[in-house]
Amino acid sequence: MKVDFQYAWELLPQLVVAAQTTLLAAVLGFIASLLGGLLLFALYSAKHRLTKILVRGYVEFARGVPLLVLIYFLYFVGPSAGVVISPLVTGVIALGLHYSAYMAEVYRAAMIGVPAGQWEASTSINLSTFDTYRRIIVPQMIPFIIPNAGSYFVYMLKDTPLLASISVWELMAVAQAEGARRFQYFEPITMVGIMFLVLSIAGAFLINRLERLSQKGWR
Repeated sequence: MKVDFQYAWELLPQLVVAAQTTLLAAVLGFIASLLGGLLLFALYSAKHRLTKILVRGYVEFARGVPLLVLIYFLYFVGPSAGVVISPLVTGVIALGLHYSAYMAEVYRAAMIGVPAGQWEASTSINLSTFDTYRRIIVPQMIPFIIPNAGSYFVYMLKDTPLLASISVWELMAVAQAEGARRFQYFEPITMVGIMFLVLSIAGAFLINRLERLSQKGWR
């Protein structure tokens, strides 16, 4: 197979723009999952039994339903209920809803990992609940949260090609369109694979840096 380097070079500007859309969707979806997961974790930590059951049910449902099904539901079923939003926003919401279930479990596991003695110590020195979390609990949770949350960000980045199914002009959508235009798929798809690899490596590097900082202690 002969590689058309000129064709690959011509594709680069379009793929760079598409990579920005890919990153935007992944970053916004990640932020949404962090906040959504935190909300689910807070609700699960409440003493109300029904709330715990509902949150657990949502987590199991979100983890059990394929992301593509959720994307299709929001994009195609939403308008029939009067909810019309752009493809990109739909994708971000779907990513946030799906991965918030995983992030809730990350927060919960991080909390379980804090020794019970830390809570007892904070009570013995009369720390308020807010100060207990801010000065004792959260700093011990962060080193656990960062690598796990970072892994889910990389997974989310790799899931963004699913957004091509609802016309989000991200990397895979551009590669498919350009490949179909010239009936030449090797160059665009190979370049997309390389770009995803670069983005994943960069994300992993950033996660490792943040993890090292967290291990040195947060002030």
